[in-house]
Amino acid sequence: MAPEIQIHSMPNTLSRLSALALVALTAACGGGDGGQTVTVYSPHGREMLTAFKQQFEAANPGVTVETVDMGSQEVFDRIRSERANPQADVWWGAPANLFEQAAADSLLERFVPTWAGTLPADARSPQGLWHGNYLTPEVIAYNSVAVPAAQAPQDWDDVLDPRWKGQVLIRDPMASGTMRTIFGMVIDRSLRATGDTAQGFAWLRRLDGQTREYVLNPTMLYQKLARQEGLVTLWDLPDIEIIKKQYNYPIDYVIPRSGTPLLVDGVAVVRGARNPELARRFVEFVGSEAALVPAAREFFRLPARSDFPADSLPERLRAVQQQIRPEPIDWNRLQQQGNAWMRYWDEHVRNRGPR
Repeated sequence: MAPEIQIHSMPNTLSRLSALALVALTAACGGGDGGQTVTVYSPHGREMLTAFKQQFEAANPGVTVETVDMGSQEVFDRIRSERANPQADVWWGAPANLFEQAAADSLLERFVPTWAGTLPADARSPQGLWHGNYLTPEVIAYNSVAVPAAQAPQDWDDVLDPRWKGQVLIRDPMASGTMRTIFGMVIDRSLRATGDTAQGFAWLRRLDGQTREYVLNPTMLYQKLARQEGLVTLWDLPDIEIIKKQYNYPIDYVIPRSGTPLLVDGVAVVRGARNPELARRFVEFVGSEAALVPAAREFFRLPARSDFPADSLPERLRAVQQQIRPEPIDWNRLQQQGNAWMRYWDEHVRNRGPR
């Protein structure tokens, strides 16, 4: 039996504050009604996060999922800044190279879900610190009212055509794992072709000259593109499909002909999570077939699991899968040098392109 706690009269202010702190601590630990909370940091967007919050809560009565929606680079930066006092239990969604950086910084907890063995070797951490959830292709998106499909850019170099000068919108790359990967692809191509980064940064400088605005968040990016405040952007395929379906925005996309990054989009338990058991349960859930089927059908996510049945994918996603030509990026190099490339871009390329 637990020892009885006797509370005596507390006439001074300090004692009253101590009592309030005890009440707050009890509530934070799930006292009172017995409820529990799992906190998820994710860039997957409000619509998808809400749907999976509801599904997980329905399967786990008494559990509340708190989601914090931000860019994948912002998630990494925040988890790193909270290292001494972690606020997140789960990190759900980011390119694999970001998870590898987090693993190297000891920000992730080892957990191997039951579905880990269905993943290709390059879609999971050898140490069990993160696991691939989806495969995400990057695309060129455009306003489909202002730009006929036949006239839309068909490949990355086409975005540099003079007709798109001042018409390109770019999500701020410093906060976005998606844009960092696309920029990283450009630099990696330069290194493969010439052994140097100069050609890649010259390409990015030309893109900067085409760019009307570096947009602060994805929602603003979609709205500006729909309002024709810009006509072209570079982004990921699932998000474009979601906004077309949810909001009927006049936006379409092209899968670049020369190749495109096919990101392994991962999930992991945060080291020092306040609710590690719930965190593990959530990671197990998002990689299960019960969660992957609606992710594919409702949110156009291509599962990373090699055993996922093709007939469970929507027809349009199966067609897209056949069109994708994965870019042969050196992901290890991107992980090791990507931050330095982005710092150089921010200091020497941003807002310095030909106007």
